[in-house]
Amino acid sequence: MPATFASDAPSPAGRDWSALASDVIRWGRELGFQEIGIADTDLAADETRLLAWLGNGRHGAMEYMARHGTARARPAELVPGTLRVIAARLNYRPPAARPSADVLADPSRAFIARYALGRDYHKVLRTKLARLARRIAAEVGPFGHRVFTDSAPVLEVALAAKAGLGWRGKHTLLLTRDAGSWFFLGEIYTDLPLPPTSPQTAHCGTCAACIAACPTGAIVAPYELDARRCISYLTIELPGSIPEALRPLVGNRVYGCDDCQLVCPWNRSAPVTEETDFAVRHGLDDAKLVNLFAWTRSEFEAKLAGSAIRRIGYERWLRNLAVGLGNALPDPAIVAALVARADDPSPLVREHVTWALARQRRAIPASA
Repeated sequence: MPATFASDAPSPAGRDWSALASDVIRWGRELGFQEIGIADTDLAADETRLLAWLGNGRHGAMEYMARHGTARARPAELVPGTLRVIAARLNYRPPAARPSADVLADPSRAFIARYALGRDYHKVLRTKLARLARRIAAEVGPFGHRVFTDSAPVLEVALAAKAGLGWRGKHTLLLTRDAGSWFFLGEIYTDLPLPPTSPQTAHCGTCAACIAACPTGAIVAPYELDARRCISYLTIELPGSIPEALRPLVGNRVYGCDDCQLVCPWNRSAPVTEETDFAVRHGLDDAKLVNLFAWTRSEFEAKLAGSAIRRIGYERWLRNLAVGLGNALPDPAIVAALVARADDPSPLVREHVTWALARQRRAIPASA
């Protein structure tokens, strides 16, 4: 949403900012957020790490990561007038979804990251954060603010950690003891001088389960991710061909990857969400690869309307599914499905279909 820092309204004088901060946290929880915190804007240490990460090319094809430069780590440069960042956490682990381990163990089925099984989180979070901003305005009058939901160059994990919502895990995601990492983050940049909340201490200890579990070795060291090897990047952010050497490692993960979260001890007792918008839609928690691959473009657009998955477009969707089919157990039905798309109009789809067909045909006996 547009920034509202252009307001000429003065900041309320003589206000008890600590009391207002407590009210903001309470209002946020009343709106359904599990936690609210307040961070200052000093991200100097995180900026150093960001620049080193970019310098090593670990952002891959995500040019937008470099395009915004230091603004990502300087809230007041991104949105002039920012004094504090209100950070929010919203659980998303869907109820009644087929266990991830069962889907991953069945190569004929499509694994979709749990966060994408329901409604697009951008819309859900943006609506709640906008409501929180309106509630604050009702108390203090017009104030400078801008809402972000993974929609701009924001270091949301760093800000959430500073705001006391958790700590950065070795997989680079935010972790908290009561919800693991199964949650979304959102922010309100504001010119209100609210007192920051205290950060949490880290509790990863010597555990390295997430590093060992990464299928492609994308977590190259504790707290260091090479996006170019990350399955979430390969299946969502990468616009072109998935590197052939990595395709067998993708397995049946056709949209995102949760492996590092699935093995994290802090996720063992993470609660399911109470947000009905994040409930499973269209059976995407337990869908056959062949069935999804048969969707027409119009079916893709209709069934995934309002879903985060729709953002990657039909071509990438088919590309990802073709890789999954190439990694499946040999099956004449899979070969038939791939052959049906061998002449797809998209060169990207054709390339991955050809690769998948070669793998399937090598594995199927000639008499099958």
